[in-house]
Amino acid sequence: MEHADPPNPDPPHVDPSHADPPPTEAARPEWAGLDRLDTPELLRLLNAEDRTVAGAVARELPRIAVVVDAVAARMARGGRLVYAGAGTAGRLGVLDASECPPTFGTAPDRVVGVIAGGPAALVRAVEGAEDRAELAVADLAALAPTPEDTVVGISASGRTPYTVAAVRSAREAGALTVGLAGVAGSPLVAAAELGIEVETGAEVLAGSTRLKAGTAQKLVLNLLSTAVMVRLGRTYGNLMVDVRAGNAKLRDRARRIVVDITGTDEATARRALAATGGEVKSAVLVVLAGVDAPAAARLLDAAGGRLREALDLARSGRGA
Repeated sequence: MEHADPPNPDPPHVDPSHADPPPTEAARPEWAGLDRLDTPELLRLLNAEDRTVAGAVARELPRIAVVVDAVAARMARGGRLVYAGAGTAGRLGVLDASECPPTFGTAPDRVVGVIAGGPAALVRAVEGAEDRAELAVADLAALAPTPEDTVVGISASGRTPYTVAAVRSAREAGALTVGLAGVAGSPLVAAAELGIEVETGAEVLAGSTRLKAGTAQKLVLNLLSTAVMVRLGRTYGNLMVDVRAGNAKLRDRARRIVVDITGTDEATARRALAATGGEVKSAVLVVLAGVDAPAAARLLDAAGGRLREALDLARSGRGA
């Protein structure tokens, strides 16, 4: 599959079960004496293998870029980003989704994670859930995906029945589908319109894909959600201007962001944040554009929520 090409029109129905184990399940003979290593040697081995993950992710950056632009375009039109997976992969998807509201100010239903076995599987393995394709069909039906949504199936082996079924179900509903796998040529990527294949190979602890494969998945999801939010204007430079200041640490961060962007003093930043209900972008406009909170909100609305564009509108005398 050439992942940077336009989406394939019809998802092939590939049986996710294979006689041979995927590379992520292989047991390398040179590591057979793992339990006889002393602790420093054991840690050096684990760390050395971890260092190979970033390179494997780097090789997929062109394909990740295609996915980022496709997701951002759909989310700009009101679509959702949905992660689906089982076990470690599912937990990482839920983790990334749960961190988007406090980091980027997204509504909880804009980036969503679904995991085989439901919420209970986040803290305890739900045996057999990953093998039940019908659970994925039900989970996706509950979300009612649309053509503006993107569903990213995550699986180290690329053959987990739950994840493959989730992607197939989403594609049948018209959503854009992405397969994120730890091997090449997997049923998951074959079923999806776009694919990301981060080949991390055998794990030091054979089959424990929470190690390199899980690290790769976390890195890719970091890239995907962060880049999408940058494209959607939910940052200003490298600052989290849509941060939700729900605790003391984040309130302090919001204040520092306003100070950094505007160059004002801390007291003025606090007053601006108080006037705007803690909204950083509006507070910046209050300080730099000399407007009140309602006018700041109107400027942001006219600029599609993008602070840089809102500042340009204020400077040109338009939008407020």
